[in-house]
Amino acid sequence: MAATVRIHRAGSGYAQDEPGTFLGSGFFIAPNWVLTCAHVARSGEGDEVTVVYETGPGRGTSAIAGEVATALPEQVGQRPVRGNWPAPDLALVRLRKPVDHDCAYLTERPAAYYGEAVVFYSGWSVVGGELRRLNGTCTVQGTLGGWSDDEQIRLGGDVLPPGVSGGPVVDPVRGEVVGVLKSQADRGLGGTCTGVEQLRSLPVPTGEVRAEHDDTYQAVFHAHDRYHRDRQRHPEYDGSTWADVQGQLGARPGRAFSPFERTRLLGRLADLPPPTSTRELLGILESLLGSEAAIPHPAPRSWRDGLGALYESSRQDGALELVIDYVVRVMTARRPFVTRDTRSAERALWEWAWRAAEDLGARYRRNLAQHRIEDVQLSRRELSSAKARAARALAQTAERAPRLFVLLELVQRGWEPDRCDWQVSVGRPTGGVVRLRDAERVPLAELPGSLAGSFAEAFRQCDEPGRPAVLEVALPHPLLGLDVDAWQFGPDEPPLGAHRPVVVRCADREQLLSGDDAALGWNEDSADEEHVEREARWRWVQTLGAKAEVLDCDDGLRVPVPPGERLRELPHTTVPVLCRYGDHRFEDDPAALVRIVNSGFGVAMWRRWQGQRDPLCGEFHRRTGDIVAGAGSAERLPGLVHALRVGLHAGLPETDWADGIALLYDDPRRPLPGTGDLLEAP
Repeated sequence: MAATVRIHRAGSGYAQDEPGTFLGSGFFIAPNWVLTCAHVARSGEGDEVTVVYETGPGRGTSAIAGEVATALPEQVGQRPVRGNWPAPDLALVRLRKPVDHDCAYLTERPAAYYGEAVVFYSGWSVVGGELRRLNGTCTVQGTLGGWSDDEQIRLGGDVLPPGVSGGPVVDPVRGEVVGVLKSQADRGLGGTCTGVEQLRSLPVPTGEVRAEHDDTYQAVFHAHDRYHRDRQRHPEYDGSTWADVQGQLGARPGRAFSPFERTRLLGRLADLPPPTSTRELLGILESLLGSEAAIPHPAPRSWRDGLGALYESSRQDGALELVIDYVVRVMTARRPFVTRDTRSAERALWEWAWRAAEDLGARYRRNLAQHRIEDVQLSRRELSSAKARAARALAQTAERAPRLFVLLELVQRGWEPDRCDWQVSVGRPTGGVVRLRDAERVPLAELPGSLAGSFAEAFRQCDEPGRPAVLEVALPHPLLGLDVDAWQFGPDEPPLGAHRPVVVRCADREQLLSGDDAALGWNEDSADEEHVEREARWRWVQTLGAKAEVLDCDDGLRVPVPPGERLRELPHTTVPVLCRYGDHRFEDDPAALVRIVNSGFGVAMWRRWQGQRDPLCGEFHRRTGDIVAGAGSAERLPGLVHALRVGLHAGLPETDWADGIALLYDDPRRPLPGTGDLLEAP
């Protein structure tokens, strides 16, 4: 309650008790950082607000100017009605200057649905014409939205008065803030809240992270954990910190650490630079829990989030050995940047791990000591030649190592061809995909907006520093020309294809039956032969090089694409190319790309024709041929096409010929879900 604040319109410092300027509630989560609802923070003028807080019991209130540093969602087009603000509806407000205040303790675990649990809430409201602090209890009654961008926790059991939106929702058993009050029910008791773990969906910095403050999420939570650790070190420590009160709750079955040990560990983790990427953090967790372990949603982003994931996986707050093993991996992980205190922070973590392992037996401690010795020896290898060899070996290994990818599947509704169902998954290169989110009946024109949040979460799980994950787009054959690579998710955002490699796959290849094939008596045996042919062509272009073959244009003159039997006679090293895809001059032009797909080709290129008077056909033919031949292996084509799109976005004239370029890259060794591959629910 001491951390709960009021949010007022900007400039209301002298009218801080006036209900007319009151917007809603919020609460301090780190020094000079307030968490509230986006609809509260954005209800004022621009990004400026006034934060009214209490400096202590009975000391009255003070006001301080603040600015909205970030919000989820960040852009909401036409401003919605307050009650209909889209989820997750969160905002972080940064104070203009530091003040002395208390901070709430935020959970490091996802706010899972846990039955008819009781939660505590706090906030402000107008009562009898005056602003009054309110608190109460609600029961958790389930969720709204499921595994999606708009997941919310349903609350019941009490009336949530206007104004408490943005206030904290607390698990009274663990003494942790688990959510933020979002809305009140239209009828009856209760309302909804958003789990604090949804802050993990804050935008990831696109450039190189060189300091903690470059990533708002990491900066806020590092400050949160250091605050609660440092309170126990303060000269005026009076035994009333979160850890002190938490230690008095008593209901702590199976916990590996006391509240004091927990806050100290989180504080030490916060002294380190953050993970280089979500993908690296997930790799550490998978090394401890197995690659099949369920990934929390949204995926963990900081070292504290990883600790929370261990709690959830062990179901008993994490076995001590598991946590120590995690800490050791964190201690030796790659760093996005290094400060003068990084080395001492690593030593402090090691000292913590060694002390924590005192009761785990001699064998475990010997293994731990050996790991530390190897780490020290590795850090002392400072010869430049050794560093260079290691860097080269690491780069070569990274190039060969299989990588995660993001899979988007679109299913066109037969009775509503202008609408699609979609599903976003994370794919493992060794087989199997994990479904993240899906939606139904989305108009084609609204797909980018509908997919923005799901893409952000999927890419965060897969991207590595300097290596954005490939997006594979599985399309039904009528939509193979859909320009997914040109989608933009904000007015200042680059096209999707300029941000990462985007390739096309055919989602209904097995169901295709062209006129040529029907005339040839296409049957199940023919389908088996087609699969063998696909694999053979795939192996050739991957291992023996490839050669581009333009099929629809001859020196600027449009010609029909050959029939299926002629296409199957082309050499296995052929990469079919369409120069003017969409320039329908012949009766069967709409089926030309389908014939290529159905003739066993897993790699093809085309350029979406946009009606240009001078389509630069000759330049497109020459440059496409050079790229395909120079690639050496078709494996490099997704990256090369991505580089062309980057050049187009940057306005490089030497890439003008590639405007509208697309790449079919459909690996027959990795069937899509529903064609024999494993689909895993979250």
